[in-house]
Amino acid sequence: MTKLLGKVYIVGAGPGNKEYLTIKAHSLITEAEVLIYDALVSDSILQLAPENCLKIEMGKRGGKPSISQSEINNLLVEKCRLGKQVIRLKGGDPFIFGRAASEIQALIEAGCEFEVVPGISSALAAPLLANIPLTDAVMSRTFLVLTAHDIEALDWEKISQIETLVILMGGKNLGEIVHQLLRHERTPQTPVAIIQNCATPKQQIWIGTLRDIAQQTYAEYLSPCVIIVGEVVRLRDYLQYPNNMVREKSEAKAEIAPLANKTILVTRSAGQSSKFTELLKKEGAKVIEMPALVITPPSSWHDLDMAINNIDSFNWLILTSTNGVDYFFERLTEKGKDSRALAGVKIAVVGKKTAESLKSFGLAPDFIPPNFVADSLVANFPEKLSGKKILFPRVETGGREVLVKELNSQSAEVIEVAAYESSCPENIAPEALLALQNLQIDIITFASSKTVKNFCYLIEENQDKLPENWLENICIASIGPQTSQSCQNLLGRVDVEAQEYTLDGLTEAIINLVRVG
Repeated sequence: MTKLLGKVYIVGAGPGNKEYLTIKAHSLITEAEVLIYDALVSDSILQLAPENCLKIEMGKRGGKPSISQSEINNLLVEKCRLGKQVIRLKGGDPFIFGRAASEIQALIEAGCEFEVVPGISSALAAPLLANIPLTDAVMSRTFLVLTAHDIEALDWEKISQIETLVILMGGKNLGEIVHQLLRHERTPQTPVAIIQNCATPKQQIWIGTLRDIAQQTYAEYLSPCVIIVGEVVRLRDYLQYPNNMVREKSEAKAEIAPLANKTILVTRSAGQSSKFTELLKKEGAKVIEMPALVITPPSSWHDLDMAINNIDSFNWLILTSTNGVDYFFERLTEKGKDSRALAGVKIAVVGKKTAESLKSFGLAPDFIPPNFVADSLVANFPEKLSGKKILFPRVETGGREVLVKELNSQSAEVIEVAAYESSCPENIAPEALLALQNLQIDIITFASSKTVKNFCYLIEENQDKLPENWLENICIASIGPQTSQSCQNLLGRVDVEAQEYTLDGLTEAIINLVRVG
């Protein structure tokens, strides 16, 4: 048996923007088969990974539950032994408060090949992007980088003597940091800068002194941030371009994206959530994907193949999903035919997305029902259905029967054939489970009744891992009436429903809900 040879790359993701990745890091991420990353790695970087890359979030955010370090070590070894190219993405640089040593030791003990790729630490990037130099010939001949994660473990008497301090992981301990520095003879007039979310569109900067910085930021959630203490903070005023776009928190802000600071869970079929994800991210949302459907070929191609062989006997072809379009034309090609075989057949599709999918095969639909739902297809059909022979490629199990019954009631001859199957994934995506455990989800979206049913099944299977109130403050968003009914039946409510039953319509409905508050 040939031994599988995988490799683990422990990669520094930099301060939070893909523009500050090293060239090597960028290249490795675009070729990753497995991406294991910490919560602070930005979406812009995660989007560089291939569509089929397995992405697993580990947490590692201050004050929030995370996957244990031993579990991360085991996961790296497991995926490497499967022969995968594994990218372990760490914010900043792997060797600056990155706990890379434990992971490397585990890989060495398991005989796994690995390589460490450096990144730009926020300790260096944050002050630079805030126009604060860490060294100066007069004001700062030395600087110290430290983490305030464990205040009591630090020697504040010695720390306070260093001219410039760069403090990571200190947001929740700001008051104690100020107290310790004042207690050890730093003057109340010592300048302080706090840079939050450096290198991202959400970057915010507070400028103050040891006397007032805690009061300035009272009730603010500062994490993740970098704190700069020292006279060099005063140089910022002299090193900014006059029209610098970066502003302090107290200054007027640019218009905030409507879904900024919202985390949205997208439950669609695996591999089909990218467009919706991009729509939501464009409006400022953080999106976590939780595939609730797995699309596969049907148990048998026999019926669809027979229909294709006799395609010229049909008057209409009805396609109600992109899956139906993709699998039908895949099978048409497999049988040695192409779109020319449909020259005498009219095509009806349900929904804009289905029409777009059809267009990719060089065809335009002859009919799209209003409201983009199958239930309105018969009522608005452009010709009499009596005596028409209709081919309906559809999901093998679990589909709604209303359309077929209504077609038959109009004396149409409907030939239903299985074109694909949809089933429930075996597990919840790890990133989604972690977000639900940490009560980080603001909105859950559902684009079909089946995603609601499968979501509820997966939740039931993992109920013991979730807090009792996990759904309490989550908004439930539905793409249309049938999906809303499933939400009502299985989740007890639906909070917003799209007016236009499309992904764009669902996005618009969510934005309107958030704006109303």
